[in-house]
Amino acid sequence: MKKDIILSGVGGQGILSIATVIGNAALQEGLYMKQAEVHGMSQRGGDVQSNLRISDRPIASDLIPSGKCDLIISLEPMESLRYLTYLSSDGWLVTNETPFVNIPNYPELSTLRAELDKLPHKIVLNVDEVAKEIGSIRVANMVLLGACTPFLGIDFAKMQTAVGDIFGRKGDAIVEMNQKALAAGKEIAEKLM
Repeated sequence: MKKDIILSGVGGQGILSIATVIGNAALQEGLYMKQAEVHGMSQRGGDVQSNLRISDRPIASDLIPSGKCDLIISLEPMESLRYLTYLSSDGWLVTNETPFVNIPNYPELSTLRAELDKLPHKIVLNVDEVAKEIGSIRVANMVLLGACTPFLGIDFAKMQTAVGDIFGRKGDAIVEMNQKALAAGKEIAEKLM
């Protein structure tokens, strides 16, 4: 088992929390893991990207070569397109459809969607809307992570446990809301696949 994952988004969206939850769950599964992060201008709404590699065998490098990525997880649609050269021919893209317009020449949403529609393996969903229905926009990243769980090869119960481990210090209500978001994303992805 090997999964090479690129996570992308904009500072403050929770990309690094997604990587932490996946890493925690992977370690529970007894898998090896390596991670490399690029924060950019994350404090000011700039791009954030992380390479996450998990495997049942030792991993030599924490960087993913072009054309070898199994999964791109993105909380921002334009940021997802930035990393398409890394995606393998049978790789999947799971992205939020809601843009985070942080530059003056941000492309039209129809242009972004047309580029996304060219991909054979994708799930595009409005994680912000789902998060609001659950009770907080702050769990949008866990909705997106839930939508990725069918592609990770990690037991869903271990993902839920990892959410509890990561958010436990914030209290039971926060853990419960994040676990609910994770389950909602998983359910949506299973319907869209």
